[in-house]
Amino acid sequence: MENVTPPKYVLQVLRSLKARGYVAYLVGGCVRDMVLGIHPNDWDICTAALPEQVMEIFPGARPTGLRHGTVTVDINSRHVEVTTFRSEGDYADHRHPSSVRFVGELTTDLSRRDFTINAMALSPDGLLLDPFGGLEDIRRRCIRCVGNAPQRFEEDALRMFRALRFSARLDFYIAEDTLTAISEKSNLASALAAERIRDELEKTLLTKKPETVGRMSQLGLLDAFLLKPGCSLPELSPAAKLPKKALDRWMALCLVLSRRGLIESPEAFLTSLRLDSRTIRCCSDGVALLSQPKPASPPEWKRLLCRLGVDTVSCAARCRDALDGGSCYKELKAILKSGDCFTMKHLAVTGDDLAELGLRGRELGEMLSFLLDYVIEYPANNRRELLLSLAGNSEEL
Repeated sequence: MENVTPPKYVLQVLRSLKARGYVAYLVGGCVRDMVLGIHPNDWDICTAALPEQVMEIFPGARPTGLRHGTVTVDINSRHVEVTTFRSEGDYADHRHPSSVRFVGELTTDLSRRDFTINAMALSPDGLLLDPFGGLEDIRRRCIRCVGNAPQRFEEDALRMFRALRFSARLDFYIAEDTLTAISEKSNLASALAAERIRDELEKTLLTKKPETVGRMSQLGLLDAFLLKPGCSLPELSPAAKLPKKALDRWMALCLVLSRRGLIESPEAFLTSLRLDSRTIRCCSDGVALLSQPKPASPPEWKRLLCRLGVDTVSCAARCRDALDGGSCYKELKAILKSGDCFTMKHLAVTGDDLAELGLRGRELGEMLSFLLDYVIEYPANNRRELLLSLAGNSEEL
């Protein structure tokens, strides 16, 4: 933490609150990351000041979550979330509290948080407040619930996914009582919105331990999306060699699940998780491609690129290399760097050129397809004059 300090705009918010007589602390993930020597992406502040008092101190502040006491303060185009100390009522839907009550002190606020490593606070003068042993758990590299683990997951079932994600991201183990509670409460995952589960899965896939998604499956957290419950996925671990790109990691997951017979299809699986149409299409096409032998020649690669697009074929090549071994992507990269034509866009003639030769409608389209296939086989012949000559003598072909 000695090498990571809050930026000036964050300190400005803390000091402004303190100057008006309100205690304020950095809390949650930013404190955890500072202890770990990681520069936080987001900075969260908790304070005794009520939301209206925060907005009085910072006139340009925006009420982004008044029900939960959250106000967003803008300082020099940077944003800080400031939330009033609070306690929460029952969680009727295993996700959202039915009520929020503002309180005047920090420990009550920290006691409602998910894990000890996220239940620390840092004062403006650098004093670390750690009522639940988060610092020791960081030293032990341990994910442990604050207080009663089953209760924490009853309150918010998404915390079960978060425990595993933090474990994968930080390379921490999960405390035995916390892991047992996840197994016992995994059925609560069925009450969560698919979009929330999707986001946690994607963040986990993008860590150095994507196989942690298999642990989620083994614990029963993904039963609503898989044909068989309780399966681990150790063969997903090589996906860590893939670029940290969502499309690559989702395709790898779909490939493993398909090979295991755990999903009806990539399309059905990703649709149930509310993935975007591009990811669904690319993963479906990519998994189908990976069920076939790899292309045996440059023209075969180029025909795939023409039919499926660069993104899908590139992802599939990288997945094949990572999960099965080989040098598919190296072969593909050489073709992409060559500049050879594999789409109509790069064909040396256009539909307008062929129209001037008198070609129309279906005949014109068939000729464009013929010429594209021709230059895929003979890339050096992608020359306008030659292609026009071929098209002009089409009756002789």
